[in-house]
Amino acid sequence: MPIRIKPEDFDIALELAALVAGRDDIGALVTFTGLVRGGDIASLTLEHYPGMTERALQTLEAEAKRRWPLKACLIIHRVGTLKPRERIVLVAAASQTRAAAFEAASFLMDHLKTDAPFWKREEKADGTSQWLDARDADASAKARWEKP
Repeated sequence: MPIRIKPEDFDIALELAALVAGRDDIGALVTFTGLVRGGDIASLTLEHYPGMTERALQTLEAEAKRRWPLKACLIIHRVGTLKPRERIVLVAAASQTRAAAFEAASFLMDHLKTDAPFWKREEKADGTSQWLDARDADASAKARWEKP
């Protein structure tokens, strides 16, 4: 299953091995793993609407496959309350060539940060918390993929 949203952690090595198992048409596998930042962050809570979120990620994956000759793709995103250094997301793009795999993985992450319907709340070490808004840097990163 190329798209999963779940509260449980994932094993990166097992996920990637399963993605390419039995395939001899993959020459490049590019991955991104997002972690909860530490510092003054005590935890990060991620919420979503089941069904709607999966559909949005399926649409994103389909667009990546339309733009690049991907042989396989994987998006795992966690929800719930996570602590610093815990994994949040795993994105993998597999292709015959490294250029397509790198570009597709970047495209997927840039759009996950801006278009995926997840709501994030940071809990600080001092007991305060805040809902996170989209950042200008994320919108700028996504803009590079827009057609002129």
